[in-house]
Amino acid sequence: MTLKRALAAALGIALLWGGASQAGDITYHRFASEILGRDYHYALYLPDGYHETNQAYPVLYLLHGSFGSERDWVESGGIEQAADHMIREGLMPPTVIVMPGSESWWIDGHNESARSAFFQELMPTVEETWQVVPRREWRAIGGLSAGGYGTLNFVLERPDLFAAAAALSPASYHPLPPRNSSAWRHPAFLDEKGDFDETLWQRRNYTTHLEGYLERDAVVPLYLSAGNRDVYNAEHHTRLVRQALAPHQPDLVAMEVLSGGHTWRVWRASLPSALAWIGRFLQGPVPLEVLVDEGVAEPSSAGTRSR
Repeated sequence: MTLKRALAAALGIALLWGGASQAGDITYHRFASEILGRDYHYALYLPDGYHETNQAYPVLYLLHGSFGSERDWVESGGIEQAADHMIREGLMPPTVIVMPGSESWWIDGHNESARSAFFQELMPTVEETWQVVPRREWRAIGGLSAGGYGTLNFVLERPDLFAAAAALSPASYHPLPPRNSSAWRHPAFLDEKGDFDETLWQRRNYTTHLEGYLERDAVVPLYLSAGNRDVYNAEHHTRLVRQALAPHQPDLVAMEVLSGGHTWRVWRASLPSALAWIGRFLQGPVPLEVLVDEGVAEPSSAGTRSR
């Protein structure tokens, strides 16, 4: 069976998503990172039936905010309940969700090389360890605040890797973060003297990648959201992102403004819309043998090895 035929079969499988009650599982994992010089931790959501279906799934990488951890989306964001609901209602395919932990703002900063670790270690480890399809059409990314900052940077730099993205209250402030932003005191941006590195901020912000992205053929459908009382004026900065991208992808950049601030209440409220947006563009699960037959994965790489 080819991937094309598997996609056709997946359409039939999709009709079953809204069937019986479904509940995914949350587990926590780690692996040794040479780039970070420590263990790389991540939380994992596996959709209902993952261990029984003998299928490879789409994967969503979900990034936390400043000074957060891999547990944030589980303990504060309600990701398990939201994903269960969206899959049950047929609004997104059954999806493996990876929630990594970072001590940086998802950049190669002064304290650690989080961007390099994400691309060179986390993604390959996840996609060799778990039953996911290691192709763009089955891969998405999202994040909140500093995780939204990371999301925008990643998709604009590497649109060839992601089928869709969602940035909730992205801390992608231009030209500099507001004075009340934690970026001013985050080790990622503090130089050896302990001063905020404005040059690094500007060099790592999404604006650095914007021109190159607009020149490429690959387009990443993007969902944006922000609260209308955000203390960091994220609504304004999010609108700047949308304005920059709208001429390039007019029907593939959406923005939602919610009532509230830079808070979990806003992010939980916008999460279903973000997941539904991503679900529009992700391909559904395919039989594992399809990946092996087409040389996308080896039989030994489609298991559930973890630490």
